[in-house]
Amino acid sequence: MIKLFVGLGNPGAAYEDTRHNAGFWWIDALASQLKVSLLPDKNYHAKVARTEVQGQTVWLLEPQTFMNLSGKSVSALARFFKIQPQEILVAHDELDVLPGQVKLKFGGSHAGHNGLRDIHAQLGSADYWRLRVGIGHPGVKSEVIDWVLKKPMPEQRALVQESIERCLKAFPQLVMGEMEKATLQIHTHKPPRPKPPRPPAAPETPPPP
Repeated sequence: MIKLFVGLGNPGAAYEDTRHNAGFWWIDALASQLKVSLLPDKNYHAKVARTEVQGQTVWLLEPQTFMNLSGKSVSALARFFKIQPQEILVAHDELDVLPGQVKLKFGGSHAGHNGLRDIHAQLGSADYWRLRVGIGHPGVKSEVIDWVLKKPMPEQRALVQESIERCLKAFPQLVMGEMEKATLQIHTHKPPRPKPPRPPAAPETPPPP
């Protein structure tokens, strides 16, 4: 059962459309689906929304601490409302997943993601759920920082947005803790088949002499 949905990103207009803010994009889409507004809350160093879903209180959270201090925000709300790590889902950008794909995962390492690293430290646990929103990899490790802090190409952004909208269909299962069903819903995706090439046009028959 997920009680706290977190999206990771960096605050401010300069970062709004960068790949590192894919977690914010996901939470914004969820807030729109639930018809709630995320409002600044200094107590949790974040933009926050609270709503009721199937009789359960659900929180949406976008830390405004910058990525490297995301755990400060997550832990503040989780501890105040006694939300356990396994009741938290964190949506974040994922280099090792292609644009257009989203992967659901429980626990494990932070794999060098600074937002997850701080959440690990502040919660004192890695046992929370992650929604890995694919942004792809530049192919060279030295280019990763520049890659995540830049805007994706329009076709990549469209793929990410489509994947976000698709995996929001699993929200009811996530809230109810039906994680196997949610995983199946999120991971089952058949990319559209490319259209077969048109056969070459038949050469025109020259008129008789």
